[in-house]
Amino acid sequence: MILECPECRTRYIVPDSAVGVTGRTVRCANCRHSWFQEGPALPAAPAPALVGNEAPAVSPTPAVAGFAPAAYAPSPVVEVDAAPAQAGFDAFAHRPPFRPRRNMTRVRTIASIAAGLIMLALVGVILWTTAPGLAQQAGFNIGPAQSPLRIVDNPIERRQMTNGSELFAVSGRITNPSYAAQRVPDLRADLRDENGRVVFSWTITPQQRTLPANGAIDFNSAQVDVPASSKRLDLSFVGEAS
Repeated sequence: MILECPECRTRYIVPDSAVGVTGRTVRCANCRHSWFQEGPALPAAPAPALVGNEAPAVSPTPAVAGFAPAAYAPSPVVEVDAAPAQAGFDAFAHRPPFRPRRNMTRVRTIASIAAGLIMLALVGVILWTTAPGLAQQAGFNIGPAQSPLRIVDNPIERRQMTNGSELFAVSGRITNPSYAAQRVPDLRADLRDENGRVVFSWTITPQQRTLPANGAIDFNSAQVDVPASSKRLDLSFVGEAS
């Protein structure tokens, strides 16, 4: 028999046995509308022959196997397939499962986390490449940053020793003009000639490694037998440009 959805007019070909003579509730797979489908019509019984003026005897409804009007209970809902009716189509054949719907809340959460990680990476790149000084003042010791500490050196002292060697002495002060305590790195002393080439260098270890905000410490160092061609002294912190 052919079923037609009263809502969307989609047609389905189903066997008579699927509905039964008593009918049953079916559901359209296209629009999800449910309705009670009557069973196939039974063939009409032949009319009895009239004899004279006798009234026709009304025969009871022929008994149908399994039919009990007083004990009628609705059959379970049968969902029919939404495929169009065509030759050889089986409305009750196995159909592959539908693809599950995406959890949009989960998708949005993952997208937000990914966007946050990208933003953190961009901030790190900016701090690493363009604002190292700001990063150190904020407490991030990253990259080849310029230290907020300042070096104030005193005049250089050069004098001959009694043994004939020349003493080269340098002293000065390291200050911290920032509003936070800073780590004090080693100092690098470079002696350069008239052409700016380094002819001698050494490292000066500070008296303490941590300098409080607005604090200052003194340093001093001396070397012997430095090259006579040295004309200029450059002081810098190890790890940054002089």
